[in-house]
Amino acid sequence: MAGEVTVDALPYFDKGYDEAGIKEAALALVEEETRRYRPTKNYLEYLPPDNHVAFETDIMRNEFERVNARLPMDMLSMKRYELPQPLPGKMTDITAWTECVENSQAQLEHQALRIANLELMSEYGTNAWKMYNNTLFHMLELAQKRLQDIRKSIQDINRLRKSEQTQAGTKLKALEESWVGLVSKNYEIERAIAELEKEVYDLEQRNRLR
Repeated sequence: MAGEVTVDALPYFDKGYDEAGIKEAALALVEEETRRYRPTKNYLEYLPPDNHVAFETDIMRNEFERVNARLPMDMLSMKRYELPQPLPGKMTDITAWTECVENSQAQLEHQALRIANLELMSEYGTNAWKMYNNTLFHMLELAQKRLQDIRKSIQDINRLRKSEQTQAGTKLKALEESWVGLVSKNYEIERAIAELEKEVYDLEQRNRLR
């Protein structure tokens, strides 16, 4: 594969990382790499412009304008809960009184529904909240188990890497020692050959002199 780099380091086996100059050399390589790929001041310049109003509604926009203008918040309107009587000029109007009675019935039904909702919440709301908490706790347990599995996988990978590197390092050390021995033997053989050649040369010279 083009650009493929073969890593020949065995950090679990190699020695000498604490020697003088090793750390400085590594930091120099990092500095050189970061100098070539120094980030720009605006690293988000490739993104489109921000659209902060994409999710604003009319209510939100009006409220933002009120806050910016430092205007007080409108008081809660209680008009819908009022039970007004007919106007003074319609005190004898049956239709006006009928509308008032219907409004009162609507308000009464609304309050009855609110009471029913409060009773339902009082009876079932606690259990629903407990179920929600149980669901969150179950999700937390799953996430923690997943985290433990990932950590265990990382530890297994590190143990395997250490074992493989230790075996490879031992093998490399044995091969290096074998190579040094063979080189030494070759040197001894070459020296012996040189001495034999010199001895043969001396014998030839003596024979000529005779």
